Amino acid sequence: MTDPLRILVIDDDRAHAEATAESLAREGVRCDLAFTGKDGAERIEEEDYDVIVTDLVMRDLSGLDIIRKAKARRPDTELIVMTGYPSYETALEALDEGAYDYLDKPIDLNILRAKLKKALEKQSLVRANADLRRQINKRYGFEGILGHSQAMQKIFDILQQVSPSDATVLITGESGTGKELVARALHNNSPRRGNRFVPLNCVALSESLLESELFGHEKGAFTGATQARKGRFEFAHGGSLFLDEIGEMPPPIQVKLLRVIEYGEVFRVGSNESLRVDVRIIAATHRDLTQLVREGKFREDLFFRLRVVTLRLPPLRERLEDLPILVDTFIKELSEVHRKKVTGLTPEALEALYQYPWPGNVRELRNCIESMIVLSREEVLDEGSIPSHISDPPLSAEGALPARGVNLEEAERELIRRALAASDGNREKAARQLGIGERTLYRKIKRYEIS
Repeated sequence: MTDPLRILVIDDDRAHAEATAESLAREGVRCDLAFTGKDGAERIEEEDYDVIVTDLVMRDLSGLDIIRKAKARRPDTELIVMTGYPSYETALEALDEGAYDYLDKPIDLNILRAKLKKALEKQSLVRANADLRRQINKRYGFEGILGHSQAMQKIFDILQQVSPSDATVLITGESGTGKELVARALHNNSPRRGNRFVPLNCVALSESLLESELFGHEKGAFTGATQARKGRFEFAHGGSLFLDEIGEMPPPIQVKLLRVIEYGEVFRVGSNESLRVDVRIIAATHRDLTQLVREGKFREDLFFRLRVVTLRLPPLRERLEDLPILVDTFIKELSEVHRKKVTGLTPEALEALYQYPWPGNVRELRNCIESMIVLSREEVLDEGSIPSHISDPPLSAEGALPARGVNLEEAERELIRRALAASDGNREKAARQLGIGERTLYRKIKRYEIS
């Protein structure tokens, strides 16, 4: 059962105040009375009111003072002012201070009820939007991207600077580092947050389907096109378009994407008429676009247009100091999802997690914690609940990599050596197996002096 609406009537004309309150009480709302401006101001400090109906001219405090105090205390409180001295300038000043509406005294109670209903409708919408905004920020805002490490603090600093702009952003990083989460944070903290965030994975579609998805098509443009359809650019108009794995985009589509960026217009498949679009582009890839440009697989001019701002998300193994906060957050979130009473994990279990190189990054860590929670019968997760592929890495020709007793560099060196051996020295295959770029692998081979 919802709480009744709370209304405060402030009027130094006692008879008028009581008649107004009695009329509103018949509508099923709780109505408090104050017969001086000072008394009304004190009640505002002590209680939360949905609506305040106040006289504009009183002996001690004016209605304008009441409006300022009420809005400072609770910005979503709606105020309706009453005045026995009607004046356009005074009413306008009250509205400028934040009042919803005004009435001339003696007031018509039917009109008051109607204005009250409208004020409450506006307030309900404002509160619903505020609640939605809090949920979005909790899930996608900067606070949803966890990390106290220096590497993540740099990411947060860039996000705060770039989000208010319309600059195109290129997000790079290994799979599982949270590229879409960062893209959503950029959108949700930008002036475009009231419009759509539209994601599209470029690797999941064939060339023809990708073209139709991006730019739309006209009826009869191809077999099966039984009706005209908007593309993602049109759908994202006024908002942001997130192009994931853009390194996999076919060259013919790259040419058309470049035109959209340069001219702000799209052509539906099967149409010669251009459509204007206002879209912020956020792109992401786990591949080395510089290398793809050298190989002729990615257009250099498009690459330059995409990397106005570049955000490189560090892999989890490069920010292991964030492991405890990530683990703690995932335990709280996933234990609630799965209705399990799990409060933490043992120091031994945490140490074992530190020793694993996390090739799947934060996504793999989250999946690991979820598995531990689902299968555990204890409130505190121990070493035995860690999935075997993490606690006991697979054997190689020279034996298993120990879960403990080896530092991170040794573990990474051993994994690279195994990947190279398994791929017969093919660096491209080894890099793909490890989930890193080929140039990154080359640097690590030189760093660790792996032959």
